[in-house]
Amino acid sequence: MNAQGRLIDLTSPKVMGIMNVTPDSFFDGGRHNTIDAALRHAEKLLDEGADLLDIGAYSSRPGAANVSIDEEVSRLLPVIDAITTRFPEAVLSIDTFRADVARAAIEAGAHVINDISGGTLDEQMFATVAELQVPYILMHMRGTPDTMQQLTDYTDLVEEVNLFFGKQIAALRRLGVKDLILDPGFGFAKTLQQNYDLLNRLEELHIHGLPILGAISRKSMIYKKLGITPAEALNGTTALHALLLAKGVQILRVHDVKAAKEVITLLK
Repeated sequence: MNAQGRLIDLTSPKVMGIMNVTPDSFFDGGRHNTIDAALRHAEKLLDEGADLLDIGAYSSRPGAANVSIDEEVSRLLPVIDAITTRFPEAVLSIDTFRADVARAAIEAGAHVINDISGGTLDEQMFATVAELQVPYILMHMRGTPDTMQQLTDYTDLVEEVNLFFGKQIAALRRLGVKDLILDPGFGFAKTLQQNYDLLNRLEELHIHGLPILGAISRKSMIYKKLGITPAEALNGTTALHALLLAKGVQILRVHDVKAAKEVITLLK
């Protein structure tokens, strides 16, 4: 993966550390939404071995407050500037489904676009990615964060995820986008059981010949199944990370970098 001149070798698994600069994310909302707090968290993630930092300024949890484009940009740009100044070697991914936000973030020094909507919520996203020529993480979701959990009817979930990926990949290739990563979207427009159905058949997504990102860290598919809280879900997260790696996932998107790196080391 060529992240604006930074080559990331995905023949060995990599870890993406989560940085939510929002007041209302499901696990760490409000913890890192000042510059000093964001820098401390970035330093911790990098010290623990994060290969990428994924910065988000718009919570995708159901019921989260709507954020304007201007507000999302105003949350992101100071954090990007601070991190690229303090940690110039850090590779930054921007978690946004808006083309204008993605452009502003890349122009400010970020390297990767991580779009939870897979191009379905902003018709300008694919053209923007093609123009910027940056790696693009294509996630499967239906609807919006507010409506997605009412859109969980599938005839064959994995087949329909693969059909979605095939269509979106073809559109991106026609525009000349080179570096693509697939994210099956655990927790997005999927019931708890459907998440596990998807996990158990994850190897079927390799049909596209593209790297796969697994984002399950402390999600409801873990803590609801175990009857615990997100804060108590690290052990379950680690167990499922091992399964993701066994199924050929190349990037783990995580809250807890040290634990994820340990799983990778043990399974090498």
